[in-house]
Amino acid sequence: MFRFGLAGIPLSCKGRTLKDAIEDTHRMGLHAMEIQFLRVNVQERNVIDEVGLKPREVEDSIIVEVLRPDDEGNYAPIGIEKPLEEDDIVFELFWNLANSYEELKMLGSLARELDVRLTFHTPYYMDLVSNGELTDKSLDHIIWGGILANEVGADIVVNHIGMYGSLSKKDAMKNVLANVRLLKKKYRALKLKPKLGFEVAGKQALFGDLDEILTIAKKVKGTLPIVNFAHIHARGNGSLKNEKDFVDILEKVEPYMGDEHYVEFSGVEYENANELRLTPIKRGDLKFETFANALCNNEYNITIISASPLLEHDASYMRTITERVLTRRLGKK
Repeated sequence: MFRFGLAGIPLSCKGRTLKDAIEDTHRMGLHAMEIQFLRVNVQERNVIDEVGLKPREVEDSIIVEVLRPDDEGNYAPIGIEKPLEEDDIVFELFWNLANSYEELKMLGSLARELDVRLTFHTPYYMDLVSNGELTDKSLDHIIWGGILANEVGADIVVNHIGMYGSLSKKDAMKNVLANVRLLKKKYRALKLKPKLGFEVAGKQALFGDLDEILTIAKKVKGTLPIVNFAHIHARGNGSLKNEKDFVDILEKVEPYMGDEHYVEFSGVEYENANELRLTPIKRGDLKFETFANALCNNEYNITIISASPLLEHDASYMRTITERVLTRRLGKK
């Protein structure tokens, strides 16, 4: 089965809400949407009039963490499962795409009804490498993204990892593995169902060539290697030329993906094995038709996300090209 979708709200979507985006995605004959968990602000405040309510029961609010004082007045996180008390401090998340847990559940039900697979993508500028201040913020965003993804029924939270900086690749890997294990522990504690996915990066200065992403999947059970073909092509200085190149990559990640692949595709401009920018699929030397032939000749179960600047246009273009390849293939039988 092939699912085609897009990374974000369709450009043609007039309402710019998640509800409109899910409905428009379905209307265009697409069956997947990667929700972009961007432009998020979290504020710390005291409990006002929500005493006795569980965080998920608070109207027009997304509370992602609660701090509660002990007998000595020291505050510690308690999660979001217990009813709020008067002395609690809450972390309230403000996001332009949803404003309550109730709304997220409704959107998840709508997506299932319309057969639109939902996934999440956390902010693009992340740092799971340095263990500095930005790392703490990145960990928080991945945890908060997991909470929202869980509510809306998304099954993967896709993440970037960050720059090597001054660290060797060995030391960077050590830090990344420790942080990914910490995230997995937190996801288990919060009973979050989405899996953590880590995306291949497109520049040499960024942690995350395919082998590094596969190492994470091997070392931390239940994490997924997210293939972005444009990033791999750029980092390999134009390495994806024929069907076998695509098949080899899918075979490498297959042991960690279960029964369905999840990949991203777009055009890309690159120089000296570094991505410069993502482009429409028809531009550049990364050919989708070559990938479509690989798909149809191997009958993969796969979700393909358009990360192109043309989002839904190129998602539909990929679907059309794949249908043409399938038609030609059937005609030869």
